[in-house]
Amino acid sequence: MKKTILDDCRRILLCVIAAFILALNINSFVHTGGLVPGGAAGGTILIQRILQTFFHQDVPYTPINLLLNAFPVYIGFRFVGKKFTLYSLLVVFLQGVFVDAFPNFVITYDSLLVSVFGGLINGFGISICLSADATSGGTDFIATWLSSRNGVDSWNVSLGINAVILVASGILFGWDGALYSIIYQFVSTQVIHALYHRYQQETLFVVTDHPHEITELIYHNAHHGATVLRGEGHAGTERIVVYSVVSRSDRARIVKKIREIDAKAFINTFRTEQVQGHFYRKPES
Repeated sequence: MKKTILDDCRRILLCVIAAFILALNINSFVHTGGLVPGGAAGGTILIQRILQTFFHQDVPYTPINLLLNAFPVYIGFRFVGKKFTLYSLLVVFLQGVFVDAFPNFVITYDSLLVSVFGGLINGFGISICLSADATSGGTDFIATWLSSRNGVDSWNVSLGINAVILVASGILFGWDGALYSIIYQFVSTQVIHALYHRYQQETLFVVTDHPHEITELIYHNAHHGATVLRGEGHAGTERIVVYSVVSRSDRARIVKKIREIDAKAFINTFRTEQVQGHFYRKPES
């Protein structure tokens, strides 16, 4: 019970920090560079600019963003996880409040610097969301659902969905901002790839004298099976190879535990591009 309360407090704190970072990024780099972020945030900013430019109406960020998140929130509740969706909704709501409450400010007018550093900060903020088992809302709900269901890389899915928003922005407000937004979104995606590994897999080969202990270790620590192969060393000595595919987020922990079982084990890991068949992933909660 105490552990659950502490975990909830940790997640809430991370959600607040992430919302604060994402809001400051919008009010500084995004607005300064005329950029369009991904997902519902990008759609919200695009709608705000349309209303302001063509209808001379200044509409707050929060109501538009909540409206655009309505369907993704339903997807989250229905298919992903209720607590996961509630924490994500907290990020969405607080981000909107912070964006509306804080004034815009300029750090630099250089478009390339704005795109690169804005993307870095955005990716960092979203990574904090993900470490709290939440998202920043919008297409992230849909991308997370597709990732958990089909095993595809969620952030490549988001990048594809965001292309529609970028094209609309380019047609309405010029292609300079839209093209710099591609840099912004690309940098953001790479930061997320570097910091968050839940939906990335790695192949694991272990040459060991303790195959059964290691297969049990992989199963109990990562809920993945392993295949034991028989091979032959260069001197004709029979060797046992344990083969498995694990989540990248589990790799370091599993390798460390393998070393505790067999300090002389030869371990080779490399990134897996695609897995066909059942691959266990811990469900969102």
